Amino acid sequence: MNTYDWLHNLPISDMDSACKVIEVSFSQGTRKDFFRNPTLQPFEKGDIIAVEGISGFDVGQVSLTGEIVRLQMKKRNIKEDNPEMKKVLRIATVRDIEIWKQNKAREPEAVIRSRAIARQLRLDMKISQVEMQADGRKATFFYIADGRVDFRELIKVYASEFRVKVEMRQIGARQEAGKVGGIGSCGRELCCSTWLTDFSSVNTTAARYQNLSINQTKLSGQCGRLKCCLNYELDTYLDALQHFPDHCDVLQVAKGNAFLIKKDIFKNLMWYTLPDSNKQYPLSIERVQKIKALNQQGIRPEELEPVELVSSKPKDEEPEFVELVGQISLRSLDKAADKKRRQKQNPNQARQQGGQQQKQQGQQQGGNRGQQQQGGNLNPQQRQQGPNPQRQQGGQQKQQGGQSGNNQQRPNNPNRNRNPQGGQRPNKPKN
Repeated sequence: MNTYDWLHNLPISDMDSACKVIEVSFSQGTRKDFFRNPTLQPFEKGDIIAVEGISGFDVGQVSLTGEIVRLQMKKRNIKEDNPEMKKVLRIATVRDIEIWKQNKAREPEAVIRSRAIARQLRLDMKISQVEMQADGRKATFFYIADGRVDFRELIKVYASEFRVKVEMRQIGARQEAGKVGGIGSCGRELCCSTWLTDFSSVNTTAARYQNLSINQTKLSGQCGRLKCCLNYELDTYLDALQHFPDHCDVLQVAKGNAFLIKKDIFKNLMWYTLPDSNKQYPLSIERVQKIKALNQQGIRPEELEPVELVSSKPKDEEPEFVELVGQISLRSLDKAADKKRRQKQNPNQARQQGGQQQKQQGQQQGGNRGQQQQGGNLNPQQRQQGPNPQRQQGGQQKQQGGQSGNNQQRPNNPNRNRNPQGGQRPNKPKN
C-alpha cells in the first residue's frame, strides 16, 4: 500500500515539535508499523533500517516520514507518546541484510510444510502466509478460518519443526487478497492491495439499490466475497431514491395490475410491466403518484400513459452505394506481372541487357565529364573557335607518321619469293 507524502517539502520551524515517529513497511508493504525515532536521524523514504523485534531485531523499509505520519497515526487511533511503541536501532548493515535475505528465503518452504502439518492434525484452517523475522527468531503464521480453531497442539509442532517463536494471526479472505494482490475486472490493481484499509460489510441489497443483476460470478471479487466497490456509489443512489414515491410496486389499471421492474435515477423514470405483454412502460414520478392517488380512491385509469423516450444520439446514416468498377487502374499490376514473366523466360538475356545499359550510361557520363573539363579550361573566344589547335596539330602529326610508316617498303627477303602473278611458289632446287 503506497501513500503519497504531500507534506514532504513542508519546512520544519521547531525541531522539538517535529514528529519523532516513522512508518516502516515489511514484506513488500503487506504489513506496516510505526517506530519511534528518538535520535531524530534523517531517514528518507526507501531506506532499509533495523528496528526492534521480538527478542531480537527486524529489518524493514521506511515508507513515511515527517508530519504525514501523524495523520496516519490519527487514522489508526495510535498515540504518539505510546510507551509500548518500539524504537529504530540503526541503518541496516551488510550483515543485517544478509541474515534478512537468508531468513526470507525460508518462507516459501515454511508455507508448504505448515499446510501439510495442519492437514495432518485435521484442522479446518488454511495457512495463507508465513512471515519470518529478520534474525530468524520469530515467525508469524497468517491463517484463514471460518470459525474458531484450537491450534494449541499446532503451535507446539510448529515450534519444534521450525525452531522459532510462533505467533498465529487470523485474517479474512479480503486481507488475503490484499496480501496476494492482483488485477480486478476494472483493469486496475485491487483496492485492498493499494489504498483500502477498512473493509466494510457488503450485501446484495447494495446491488438491488443500484439495479444490478444478482449474478454471483459478476458481483464477487477475487477473494470470493462481494466486491468492495459496490459500496462506493451506494450513498449517491440512496440520496437519489428519496425523491421516488414509496409503496408503488403495484399499480392498478383497467388492463390489470402493473408491476414495478426498476427505477432510473438518471431520468427520474419508473418502469412497469403489464400481465398481458412483455413490454416495459416508463412512467414519470408525477404520473405514478397520480395513479396511486386514484387507486386509493378506488378508481382505475384506462392506460398508464407512458413517457415517449427520444434518443439524443445522432443516427448513423448509411453511405450510399458507389460504383467503383472502372475507376481503379490495374496497369501497374499488369506491368509488374509482365516484367516477372519476361525475367523467368529469358533470365540471361535480361542480365546482358542490364549490363549493356550500365556500360552505355557509364560511357555517356565519362564523355560528358571530359567535355565539361575541356570547356572549363578554355576562354570564351577559344570555345567559339572550336577545339584546341595544338591538339589538332598533334593529331595530324600522328596520322602522317602512321601513313609514312605504312608507305615504307619492307626489306627484300632473298629466301622469300612470291609469284607476281599470284601463282604457287616455285619448288626449291634439290641438292
